[in-house]
Amino acid sequence: MADVHPQRRPQQRPQPASHQVVKAATAVTAGGSLMVLSGLTLAGTVVLLTIATPAMVICSPVLVPALITVFLLITGFLTSGGLGVAAVAVFSWVYKYVTGKHPPGADQLDQARMKLASKARDMKEQFAQQQQQHTGARAS
Repeated sequence: MADVHPQRRPQQRPQPASHQVVKAATAVTAGGSLMVLSGLTLAGTVVLLTIATPAMVICSPVLVPALITVFLLITGFLTSGGLGVAAVAVFSWVYKYVTGKHPPGADQLDQARMKLASKARDMKEQFAQQQQQHTGARAS
């Protein structure tokens, strides 16, 4: 039998409260927007069926509108459910990330955040240097 050892992760230093607030705000925004999209899809499906069903029944034989209605109904509910499941998955992932449980992809997200912060810092320094050169040239 193989020896089973739990994976040891290096101790993570606690993050400042502002980082956790930003993470939570991002989670709420992403998950909330998916939930809103899910609800809008569901509402759109119901409205479309309410509007389209009488027109289809009047304009064509009974089986064709029935099949179209069933197709629209199934498509709408599956889309709505899929977006709801995606929202729950996003909420779950972000909750794990915020609580420090290190979900899959967290390393890549941290690396991207570090690169972005580094680039922003470089741009800020470059802008400050250009401003100093510009004000120095004016004074001369």
